[in-house]
Amino acid sequence: MFTFQDEKDLAAFDAFLETHGGQYIQCSRWQTVKTTWKCRYISGFREEERVLAVLVMERTLPAAGKIWYGSGGPVCDYTDKPLLEAFTAFIQKEIKAHGVTAFIMDPPVSLRINGETQEAGVALHKTLTGLGYTLNANIENYTYKQPVQLFIPLKEDGKPRTADQILKKCDKGVRYSIRLGTQRGLVAHSYTAKEIEANPKLMDDFISVMRDTGERDDFVNRNGDYCLKLLQAFDGCSDLKLVYYDKAFDRSLQEERLQKKAEAQAQLPGAHEKKARQLQEIISSVDSQTAHFEKRMAEAEAYTPDNEICVAGGLSIYYAGMGSCLFGGTKNVIRNNTRSSHYLNYLRLCESIDRGCDVHDLGYVFVETPELQEDGTLGDLVPTENFKGIYDFKKSFSADYHEFIGEYILIGNKLKYYAYAQLMPRAKKAKIKLIKKLR
Repeated sequence: MFTFQDEKDLAAFDAFLETHGGQYIQCSRWQTVKTTWKCRYISGFREEERVLAVLVMERTLPAAGKIWYGSGGPVCDYTDKPLLEAFTAFIQKEIKAHGVTAFIMDPPVSLRINGETQEAGVALHKTLTGLGYTLNANIENYTYKQPVQLFIPLKEDGKPRTADQILKKCDKGVRYSIRLGTQRGLVAHSYTAKEIEANPKLMDDFISVMRDTGERDDFVNRNGDYCLKLLQAFDGCSDLKLVYYDKAFDRSLQEERLQKKAEAQAQLPGAHEKKARQLQEIISSVDSQTAHFEKRMAEAEAYTPDNEICVAGGLSIYYAGMGSCLFGGTKNVIRNNTRSSHYLNYLRLCESIDRGCDVHDLGYVFVETPELQEDGTLGDLVPTENFKGIYDFKKSFSADYHEFIGEYILIGNKLKYYAYAQLMPRAKKAKIKLIKKLR
């Protein structure tokens, strides 16, 4: 009934992903980024109909042998139990034939959304464990990413939501911060891979932001070209968005405010009570904004009047209906005075809307290792202490908190998998400690 084979037509493979809810980490472009993994593309068919696609990445680890990772899990109908049974039987034969230690995958099916249990996630967990998969409950031993994600739905009942509609559901502080951005000298630009290749300073600006955010530049840019590789691999569906503080623009806005204040002061003598109150509110507002302006000028004193200071930046990929925020950060200079982080993320959200995406992915947070529930699924996934601030920031955009069912493993060689299971947590702990330190 079902057949599985190595895919030769990668265009058809990617087309299936794009129309069946695939992710950028599952498509053929991903191999040009993850060059340390050996990539294999497998498609599944019911008779002549394509019903499954999976990118299997292979890596050999010391003492652990070959590890296969089904990036994001296979793209298929996870309610089709016969299909999952047939695919599992196929993979079991493959890992035995190729001497693979373990096949690992993380199906993109939510176990809980905003704390509410999703029956589809529970049902899939029972199906997978019944087929011989083992749930990896040790968060530190995850191969790829945390089993959580924060999504902003961009459509309601199939109809696109506008940026204003989404903004109304954001926290009051977010709405206030976004209004401040354009009033305090911020300007934004989006750049493609070709534009960055022609002007490398743009990437330097972004990395300077990441460095100032918490010395995260080496982690983000890896060997110095990781971000550019991402932009090049996903050319046409990615961008680097940079937010600059323009001192000259800010000064011109301040001059307009002072002119408005002068006009209000001129009208104040002899104005009736209600009009006088309105004029006094204008004067008070300008005085308050002037105090913030003078503070910005003091913070940015080291920069010449003509300098645009890169104060925020983010790299995004838009693929198969999802806008994904990969990396982002803000510079310490005038950070609180302009709220550039909120401004940047709102612009990224607007970009996802303009590109017709279904959801906007704000990314993940690191979570504590959960206790298992009675049904064998992961317990509540609570952000670690140092990620609570990031969690609160992302939730302030009215994002839904998805907890996925987790990472599942088919073990091919128990002895080598034991070695792998011992090595991986140590490597992950070192990585998490580094990230915590940089945060």
